[in-house]
Amino acid sequence: MESLRYPPKPRPGDRVAVVSPSAGLPAIFPHVYELGLRRLREEFGLEPVEYPTTRVAGADPRDRARDVTAAFADPTITAVLATVGGDDLITVTPHLDDAVLRANPKPYFGYSDNTNVLNHLHRLGIVAYHGGSVLVHLGRPGAPHPLTFDSLRAALFTPGWYELSPALQWGDQPNDWRDPATLAVEPLMFPGEGWRWQGPATVVRGRSWGGNLEILHWLLATDRVGAVADHSGEVLIVETSQELPSATEVYRILRNLGERGLLGGFPAVLVGRAKAWDFDRPHTPAQRRAHAAEQRAAITKALTEYAPEAVAVFDVDLGHTDPQLIIPYGGEVVVDAVHRRITVRY
Repeated sequence: MESLRYPPKPRPGDRVAVVSPSAGLPAIFPHVYELGLRRLREEFGLEPVEYPTTRVAGADPRDRARDVTAAFADPTITAVLATVGGDDLITVTPHLDDAVLRANPKPYFGYSDNTNVLNHLHRLGIVAYHGGSVLVHLGRPGAPHPLTFDSLRAALFTPGWYELSPALQWGDQPNDWRDPATLAVEPLMFPGEGWRWQGPATVVRGRSWGGNLEILHWLLATDRVGAVADHSGEVLIVETSQELPSATEVYRILRNLGERGLLGGFPAVLVGRAKAWDFDRPHTPAQRRAHAAEQRAAITKALTEYAPEAVAVFDVDLGHTDPQLIIPYGGEVVVDAVHRRITVRY
């Protein structure tokens, strides 16, 4: 792995790329997408630049890769934002032009299936940003979430340290994008209960790596994860998707990371709040609590077996729930289990 470096920051007024390297959902939900673009202009002062496949559903992976490469190659573009996730970005990254990406490093924002791109940039030595979606977060119904927007603004424009904050309210039940009227309605939210800390009272400082747990498993299967030595000492970030993987699956994925020798090399793990509701599984509040508790237990079991000295922080708002805090991917993170604080360097 190459030495990681932070790319230059955009400034208000800059042109930024808006790309769909995964699912082309702007073609299906243009009302949500347009709201996200409007907020990008009005809240952040950035001018979005679309590419040929940004609003195309089912575009060829080579065409999507060509758009991402073109965004990095364009000297007038100062950041790249993914519209949303999906499930086939693993077929896109092999077509990226690595020479262009290395020569023109830029901040890339995305999560979920975009773990493929984040990991790819990590292996090229480029710090990226886990989080931020034009549809999901910029296009949030009702109003932007203050924690999400404050974190995103800091990650976009400032190079210094930023302290993450537990959400006072959180949600995992999105409005139905098929009904444009729901854009005016605030999503259902629940009271926050803070982060859950496990492990020794110590301070860990390291570079971050990880992302969506299911995608990490795909990356392992396709041998696109760096050597064990490349990741030793890093802070692992993990979160699970709207597919609501079972506790058994979560444990097995982490067990595989352990058997590969990776899990034991992480001195700290930040675990995203488990999403526990989806349209095809509309869980009750009690079922949500049970799902989240089972996931925590599965992760705790894996860490006990393979990384017993690791600090673990659960219910960090970094994944598929609302709000979402931006985590620099390959950037510096301090996990302070003494004072129970998490800070990141954007």
